[in-house]
Amino acid sequence: MKNEDFNGIMEGIEDATAFVQGKHARAHVVAGPDIKALRKRIKMTQAVFARTYRLPLGTVKDWEQGRRQPDAPARALLAVIEKNPEIVQRALAEG
Repeated sequence: MKNEDFNGIMEGIEDATAFVQGKHARAHVVAGPDIKALRKRIKMTQAVFARTYRLPLGTVKDWEQGRRQPDAPARALLAVIEKNPEIVQRALAEG
């Protein structure tokens, strides 16, 4: 095992221990984008939003209901959709 791998594991254990003890950890959870508000702003149902942006409907529902948070690539896609939904629609329609 490489030293950097071992150190990463140890840092994770230290973070977990600190969390259980109620101490501050290095990691911070960042709230995800408000998908429901975005979807309503562009006047789409969950099904239409999912189909238009090639997302699984269950995933959109999970995001909106707080069961899951978008991962980094999904956050990037959602940020672009938020800035210019029509361009994303056109790009995906052409592909």
